[in-house]
Amino acid sequence: MSNIDWQNLSFSYMKTDYNVRCWYRNGKWGELEISSDEHINVHMAATGLHYGQEAFEGLKAFMGKDGKVRLFRVEENARRMYSSAEGIMMAKIPEQLFIDAVIKAVKLNMRFVPPYESGAALYIRPLLFGAGPKIGVSPTDEYLFVVFVMPVGPYFKEGFKPTNMMISRQFDRAAPLGTGKYKVGGNYAASLKAGELAHSKGYAAVLYLDSKEKKYIDECGPANFFGIKNNTYITPDSDSILPSITNKSLIQLAKDMGLKTERRKVPLEELETFEEAGACGTAAVISPIGRIDDIDTGKTYIYSKDGKPGQLSEKLYNKLRAIQYGDEPDPYGWITIVE
Repeated sequence: MSNIDWQNLSFSYMKTDYNVRCWYRNGKWGELEISSDEHINVHMAATGLHYGQEAFEGLKAFMGKDGKVRLFRVEENARRMYSSAEGIMMAKIPEQLFIDAVIKAVKLNMRFVPPYESGAALYIRPLLFGAGPKIGVSPTDEYLFVVFVMPVGPYFKEGFKPTNMMISRQFDRAAPLGTGKYKVGGNYAASLKAGELAHSKGYAAVLYLDSKEKKYIDECGPANFFGIKNNTYITPDSDSILPSITNKSLIQLAKDMGLKTERRKVPLEELETFEEAGACGTAAVISPIGRIDDIDTGKTYIYSKDGKPGQLSEKLYNKLRAIQYGDEPDPYGWITIVE
């Protein structure tokens, strides 16, 4: 793929060669199918269009300097999609079927895996939605599972550099007993207006507060939040937060580096006590936070005065990336090599 400028890829859609599909019909999953078509022929009464029966995942494949392509914690994505499907009453995808589909999609598009040290990766998007017609508000009996891929650069254009975020009480990401812990499209639709406002004001993202009391930190729209102080990695605990696989991995790495870890409610006022702060997720890995502005109160929280990420955030970022690319051993069994 000599015509791709690997070093300057954005985080955006790019056509690749093939995608993988699987239908759920008559109470069972069918065989994996290969398609070169970017389009899906969907019934106009499909529940995925009308009632939000839709879930997706995001993971990456990395090219190592040894020429091997690695998937990071693919089984965790399979389990999270299973949970999302269960949460909004869709047909649940067996873990092995999910993994097989992801591996097949990567293999079919190997020429799009960015080279080692290009700063890019192959992004993998598994998608599940209600495809059968239903006008009454109830689950359908037909579902389509699709996996497609594309090479991408960093999610935040700044890369691994501190970004600024804003807090606003005008918006909620998800209701306390709603779908916040599932990776469903409706949560992201609910964040679009707030995200657009943030971008218009020069911020990378919105840092949401809990929807019930507006007293606690929730998450950063497309990513989980963490703060570091007193040699402790702290991340919010809430039923409205998507369980981030990256965050889960960072917690393990932090422990092994000798940090204490806490997953608990994080009061808004605790922001001023953190030495470092960041957003973490598959797309960004870690996006260090330089400053948070509470645009309702005028309060500002600063974590980087020199435009550089915090030392512990950088150490965690480098460690995780080294495992993903195969530069360091994987003692946790997180890596699947695509052969």
